[in-house]
Amino acid sequence: MEPQLASLTLRALRRVLRATEIGSRQLAAATGLTPSQLLVLREIAGRTAATPSAVASALQFSQATITTIVDRLQELGFVQRQRSERDKRQFILTAQPAGRAALADAPDPLQMTFTGRFVDLPPWEQAMILAAVERLAMLMDAQDIDAAPLLDSGLIDRSEPA
Repeated sequence: MEPQLASLTLRALRRVLRATEIGSRQLAAATGLTPSQLLVLREIAGRTAATPSAVASALQFSQATITTIVDRLQELGFVQRQRSERDKRQFILTAQPAGRAALADAPDPLQMTFTGRFVDLPPWEQAMILAAVERLAMLMDAQDIDAAPLLDSGLIDRSEPA
C-alpha cells in the first residue's frame, strides 16, 4: 500500500506545482510581471509612503530582493523611487499610473486565493497542513532552502516572467 500512497502524494504535489506554474503564466500574460513583482507593486500601491524596508518587512523578503524587484518595476514605469524630504538616506516608493493599471489587469494571485481559504480553516487543520508540508520539504531535502511566502517556482528576484 505504501508505494500507492507515495504515488498519490506525488500526484497531489505535482498538481500544486502545475497550479503555481499556470498562475504565473496567467499573471505574466496579463501584466508581464512575476508573482513577486506583483506582490511588491501591490504592497507599494497600498501605502501612502512606502519605504523599501517597510515593503521588505511586510512581505518577508530581503532588502536586497526588494531592491532588485523595485529596480525592475521602475524600469517598467510602474513605480517611482524618490528621496525622502525628511531623511535623505531613505527612499519613498510610489505606484505610478501604469503600475496601477497593471494591478487592475492582474488575475488574483494563487497565494491570495490560498491564504483566503487557509485562514477560514480551523486552527487544528491549519497546523496539520503546515506540519505535513514541512515534513514534505524535509523528505525532499528542501527544509533549508530560503523561500519567501510566495507560490512561484522561479527565482524570487528574477526580472522576467518564466
